[in-house]
Amino acid sequence: MGDELNVTCAQDDVDAITAFLGTVVEVDWQAEKTPSVSRRIVVTQSEVNGKTFGEMHFSSLHGVNVTRVTRSGMELFANRNLRLQIGDRLMVVGPEDAVNRVTRLLGNSVKRLDHPNIASIFIGILVGIIFGSIPFAFPGIPNPVKLGLAGGPLIIAILAGRYGYKFHLVTYTTTSANLLLREVGLVLFLASVGIKAGAGFWHTVVEGDGLWYVFCGFLITIIPILIMGVIARIKFKMNYFTLMGLIAGTNTDPPALAFANASSNTDAPAVGYSTVYPLAMFLRILTAQIIILFLCA
Repeated sequence: MGDELNVTCAQDDVDAITAFLGTVVEVDWQAEKTPSVSRRIVVTQSEVNGKTFGEMHFSSLHGVNVTRVTRSGMELFANRNLRLQIGDRLMVVGPEDAVNRVTRLLGNSVKRLDHPNIASIFIGILVGIIFGSIPFAFPGIPNPVKLGLAGGPLIIAILAGRYGYKFHLVTYTTTSANLLLREVGLVLFLASVGIKAGAGFWHTVVEGDGLWYVFCGFLITIIPILIMGVIARIKFKMNYFTLMGLIAGTNTDPPALAFANASSNTDAPAVGYSTVYPLAMFLRILTAQIIILFLCA
């Protein structure tokens, strides 16, 4: 009781903070001996990549507070267990000289981020291909199951993003390089699908049971989407653009994600897509092989 706090916040949050803490006190903070400043600092030093906020001791050692962290367009709470990553943008508040020291510690060299980490990308692809070609034997299944070229790099990418700092891998990719990889990958994916399916598509649909297969595939695809979309939108009040990405992710459908991203000015579709895509792709790869092996057996 009786403490006077200097709170840095948006104007819209003043009423909520005042109701939680108490009354507003008029204090000339600029007249203090060590006036506080706020600055957004970008993490570019590889030495701090992977370190937690608790290990950095920003408050006790440097005398500053980190109010929020922006990573890939998402706002994160700066708790003790959150690990720093190259490319993170930290809002730092404290005395100007202390903020300058933290700036030198973290790097804040935006020019370094303009260079994509090609080595990390291709190491991840190589290890992912090797991992995807390893057969896994499950009890009751006559033949081993492989993750393949899609599942292997996917699992390795997830592990590299989580534990890459332990192997001194910088997984940050510039926005332009990220978009280039996504667009090129999407174009190659659609081209390969069209080349493989286009040759016998008309023959399969017109002759035999092709139309029946198309109708069954339509029902299998549309019914889960309608059920999930209605429940997520009405019961859980999910954001529309996040729901678009979620539906695209559950169907592992990159073209649907591209349409969702083009329809939104935010990263909400990409966030919803990335949340469910790894599990959906993993289950899709394993389930298809398991069903085929059981039917063949």
